[in-house]
Amino acid sequence: MKILIVGLGSIARQHIAALRQLQIDPDVYALRSELNVSAEEGITNIYSLVEAPQDLDFIIISNPTYLHLQTIQKALTLHVPLFIEKPVLRHVSEIVEIEDVSVSTYIACQMRHHPCLQYVKDNITGRTITDIQIYCGSYMPEWVPGIDFKNSFRANTEMSGGVHLELIHEMDYCYWLFGSPNSLQSDLRQSEELILGLIDDARYDLAYDGFNAHIEVNYLDRKPRRTLDIIFDDGQWNVNLLNFTISENGEEIFSSDMTRSDLFAAQMQYFLNCIHSGIKPMNSVQEASKVLTLALS
Repeated sequence: MKILIVGLGSIARQHIAALRQLQIDPDVYALRSELNVSAEEGITNIYSLVEAPQDLDFIIISNPTYLHLQTIQKALTLHVPLFIEKPVLRHVSEIVEIEDVSVSTYIACQMRHHPCLQYVKDNITGRTITDIQIYCGSYMPEWVPGIDFKNSFRANTEMSGGVHLELIHEMDYCYWLFGSPNSLQSDLRQSEELILGLIDDARYDLAYDGFNAHIEVNYLDRKPRRTLDIIFDDGQWNVNLLNFTISENGEEIFSSDMTRSDLFAAQMQYFLNCIHSGIKPMNSVQEASKVLTLALS
């Protein structure tokens, strides 16, 4: 298997690790933006798409979000499937530039492969929902120990956009589970705590038939939490996405031994199954663009 990576950072290495977890040892090519980059074992550096093998299996696009549009446009000239790190683009205005892509595309939102969310999707039919609370919070300065978070592209509003795009997973799985809302209200905030000048606290109210979904994501919670609470007319599910458990009315009804790395492996296996069978993946450029539009509303 031969893959090309555009943006060989920490997230790209997670995807490589996912392939190896699946017992796949691919030939990895990395498109570099600077000359004389240090060589890495198992990775071939190239400096132009002209140097890419003609028999690539797919391309991973995992460079900063603001570069996605131009990278996708260039990658499309190679006519191979694209595995694109979320979010698909930086701005809604860019969607029109790639909405008619013909190759298979998948936007990497590994939470769709979380066993707890799959349980919810498989078992929620027939229940009457009255309210939904979705939360994800963590403390950005502690994301990468030993590195000044202010130097990360995620801390640059032009490059990353803010927490509502970096943590677009919550909006994505809400859309995946419950579909498009009838209406949406957003409250995108810049706190004074991180002093970054970017959105670090985002809150949404999505109106559906018979219930509302409330989403909050932030960079400010010093105790990481990632939860989904679904209130029914006859009970409540409390989904702990970090612990991989679901409780109903205080009693555990589901748990999984999967880990975070397993989510990346499951996601990669899904993508490989799609390209090998010729099936169009979920969360294509077109679908992810709908989620992006909601997140930026």
